Amino acid sequence: MAPSLETVQEFIATFMEAWPQGDAAKLGSFFSEDAVYHNMPMEPIRGREAILATFTEFMAMGGQVGVEIVHIVADGAIVMTERVDHFTGAGAETTISLPMMGIIEVHDRVITAWRDYFDLGQFTSQLVAKP
Repeated sequence: MAPSLETVQEFIATFMEAWPQGDAAKLGSFFSEDAVYHNMPMEPIRGREAILATFTEFMAMGGQVGVEIVHIVADGAIVMTERVDHFTGAGAETTISLPMMGIIEVHDRVITAWRDYFDLGQFTSQLVAKP
């Protein structure tokens, strides 16, 4: 198995494990100091510390996160994921499921760039309180 693919699979497993504890620091070793994280509908986040701060904000929502990998392929340093991310609220009353495409660049077993593509409208429409 390609080292880049192994790194991404380890990262995904650690991310799901760290979410309920809000422990973004567990993810630090997966990113280079100057990594870039870009959720395409939003501005890119630059640098490991800024990325971890963003994850801390996400994790503050509580609950659980799951990642359903539909396809994952690697070509050298590039790993592409087609996946569905599932976010279950702290009270477990709501689950948001969001189809995603991700491009992750891995060099020397650390993530140097991560770009996710998704429909922001689809995400926000699921955040609307249901009667």
